[in-house]
Amino acid sequence: MGGIMSKEGAQLDQDAICCSICLDVLKEPATIPCGHSFCMNCIQTHWDKEDEKEVYSCPQCRQSFTPRPVLLKSIMLADLVEKQKKTGLEEAPADHCYAGAEEVACDVCTGRKLRACKSCLQCLISYCEKHLQPHFESPAFGKHKLVEPSKKLQENICSRHDEVMKMFCRTDQQFICYLCSVDEHKGHDTVSTAAERTERQRELEGSRLNIQQRIQDGEKEVKLLQQEVEAVNGSADKAVEDSEKMFTELIRLMERRSSDVKQQLRSQQESEVSRVRELQEKLEQEISELKKKDAALELLTHTEDHTQFLQSYLSSTHSSIILPLPYLEDVKAALSKFRDKLLDVLRDEWTNVYLTVGDVDTLLSQPQPTTRAGFLKYSRQITLDPNTASARFLLSEENRKVTSTLGESYPSHPDRFTYHQVLSKESLPGRCYWEVEKGVGGVAVAVAYKDNDTVNEKFGDSDKSWALGFYKKSYDFKHQKNPTPVSGPLSSRVGVYLDHSAGILSFWSVCDKTMTLLHRVQTTFTEPLYAGLRLDGPVGNTAEML
Repeated sequence: MGGIMSKEGAQLDQDAICCSICLDVLKEPATIPCGHSFCMNCIQTHWDKEDEKEVYSCPQCRQSFTPRPVLLKSIMLADLVEKQKKTGLEEAPADHCYAGAEEVACDVCTGRKLRACKSCLQCLISYCEKHLQPHFESPAFGKHKLVEPSKKLQENICSRHDEVMKMFCRTDQQFICYLCSVDEHKGHDTVSTAAERTERQRELEGSRLNIQQRIQDGEKEVKLLQQEVEAVNGSADKAVEDSEKMFTELIRLMERRSSDVKQQLRSQQESEVSRVRELQEKLEQEISELKKKDAALELLTHTEDHTQFLQSYLSSTHSSIILPLPYLEDVKAALSKFRDKLLDVLRDEWTNVYLTVGDVDTLLSQPQPTTRAGFLKYSRQITLDPNTASARFLLSEENRKVTSTLGESYPSHPDRFTYHQVLSKESLPGRCYWEVEKGVGGVAVAVAYKDNDTVNEKFGDSDKSWALGFYKKSYDFKHQKNPTPVSGPLSSRVGVYLDHSAGILSFWSVCDKTMTLLHRVQTTFTEPLYAGLRLDGPVGNTAEML
């Protein structure tokens, strides 16, 4: 060969000098007693794992040795490896062409296997580029179906007949070979895998079109919702801006009015002070004159001539001084009257403003609480309405506790329930929370619209009420006569959270400080809501609003 090895010889030598453990070119080769060679480190590591057995075997031929052979470097094989590196190794495939642990290897390659580039569905073999060439060159392979490399080729082989499964049984919904179609699947609806693929492909495309349409519809909905969010934000921002302007104008007007009143009061003060000063001067002048008169009268008392005394006395005049006092109380009274009127306006009209704007919590979009302390921030004391209470109810504890009785406790009333039910006296504001403690029997905790048509309905039997029943061993939820079983920890106390504007109603099991969600409703409430209670079970059963 003249020192130059052919490509085939290089490949042959390459296979001969590969370690069968690491599948790489031998590094510091060592030959064991059976004649096989391995990398020194590879065979030592392999035997280290067999130390406990004290029997050492060849990884290639499984021949065993006792004791453990002493390993020496194979000088001749090491020289061969070095020579191959300088000659044939240059023509060997690069490392990246060999199959990795997770890659499909060529089934034809011997020794270290190259990475497969195609798999044949007829041959059920994977090929590297070199061994795939006959499929392109020979007409015999012209109809073979080549696909991307696959490790699952053997799944296409019939386990019973060892034939390629090229058919599909629609009756049994499984892949079969030709022999299966004339054997245990005889008479079944069978087609070729290609025909089944075409049919399934058509269904798949239909499904994709449906999904894509749903995606488009969903994206449109999301866009519309985003536009709605932007519209709500814009409207809220504009409303806040307008309200701030109006309040600013009101404040400025009040400040101007305050300044005007202050200026008028100071002006009146100056006028009154000036008037009082004039009176004071006149008074001082008159006092001076009076003092002179008093001195003259004193002299007159010492006059011995009676005629002269009488003449002088009768000629004297007496003047009285009336000092008008300045009164500012009328200004104070007018201001007090104005203040009272303003407070009345604010008190009467602010309710309409509050109801128009809605619950502040809704505008701020605060999340629902998750702890009992968080819920208790919205705690609302609820009193029950005697006019709605069943005639066989007795209300106590300032109308927060109801007890079922034998006798009739209340007279007839248009709002009175025919069932053992009662509604709250007050409607429930935007965000509120309350708890109900039940007695010995079952209790239904409800929220409902107040309607004359509902006095003959049980809570939960229409679209105007939502009720959670809690009993000794179970819960259930009812709306529009549709009962729904509810699971959760059993407790004698249930908490109810309502966010009217957000349309959220949730019921919670309360055990000490632990809150467990029992049921949650997301809807749109169109009327004011009232809290309700229904009692089931024996006479003497109770429920209390806490």
